[in-house]
Amino acid sequence: MPPKAIWSGSVSFGLVNVPVKLVTATSPKDIRFNQLHDADGGRIQQKRVCSVDGEEVDFNHIVKGYDLGGGRYVIVDPEELRALDPEASRTIDIEEFVDLADIDPIYFERTYYLVPDTRAEKAYALLVEAMARTGKVALGRFVLRTKQYLAVLRAKEGALALSTMLYADEVVGVDNLEVPSADAVQPSERELAMAEQLVQSLATEFDPAKYQDDYRERVLDLINRKAEGEEIAVPPETPAAAPVVDLMAALEASLAEARKEKAKDGKKSREGKELTA
Repeated sequence: MPPKAIWSGSVSFGLVNVPVKLVTATSPKDIRFNQLHDADGGRIQQKRVCSVDGEEVDFNHIVKGYDLGGGRYVIVDPEELRALDPEASRTIDIEEFVDLADIDPIYFERTYYLVPDTRAEKAYALLVEAMARTGKVALGRFVLRTKQYLAVLRAKEGALALSTMLYADEVVGVDNLEVPSADAVQPSERELAMAEQLVQSLATEFDPAKYQDDYRERVLDLINRKAEGEEIAVPPETPAAAPVVDLMAALEASLAEARKEKAKDGKKSREGKELTA
């Protein structure tokens, strides 16, 4: 069953308009727990309580306030906020095309798919193919649920993917971090060569299907076992790994282990091919 559209409008570039619908591209599978009273299993209810008089406050008497610090707030009415809402246009206005490699992934927020609306198949396919052939992605803006987003559109396996983006002032710059430079710590050429070999020994093509959320699977298994009445014994905590004392020795051991794992994977691959031959 195809995902339900959460927005409809058109992609506009130049004088070309492509009617599209926005659908979700991801489906997070977080495990959610409810808060319960340990004595009787009752659900815990959240109440809105005033910090001044300790009384529960009816929702009709709750207003929005912006914290200025020092206990001072500016009260803002909903009508005042609505007056500032961006114009709810139904257009994704492409402003420019850039190379995807020029956009740091830190700016990406959430990804959706754009699918063609009625009678827009040819224009949609034209845009996707043009972007695929030029290797460019599109930057544009659109309004979703009263908020204006900066977005990047890219061709993905014959479809258009749209990722909302953070603005520049929402990203913490690296210059605000206290991190050492290679010049400051001065690793030896032998250490650098060994580290490069370790990276190369672990290099492969990205296959997202081989990565699974092992923690989520373990939690679900725990829940199922407890639901069936099984008593769960909690294992002792694993002691923290000792800090690295000899960096070169650690690199050499890591490289040897990586080579051993790669040889093991190669043997399994050859055996699999022999069985299917």
